[in-house]
Amino acid sequence: MWRSVIVVPVSTADSQARRGPTAVPLPAGTGGLKKDSVALCHQVTTLDRSKLTSLAGVLPPELLAKVGDGLRIAQDLS
Repeated sequence: MWRSVIVVPVSTADSQARRGPTAVPLPAGTGGLKKDSVALCHQVTTLDRSKLTSLAGVLPPELLAKVGDGLRIAQDLS
């Protein structure tokens, strides 16, 4: 098993929601989020697996697909 995992950061800052197609809105209540948030697909990073202590939540398939679209746009993939 790899020690690191690739993650898409999530922000609650209102300014992030206007960053274009690589910023995917995630409504409060979705996947356990307490506030309206934004998945920042243009800021993909890695974390050491030991930093992940518990499952925060799971996105529904339609939002997961939008995050996938945002990742493809950010990486210029067709």
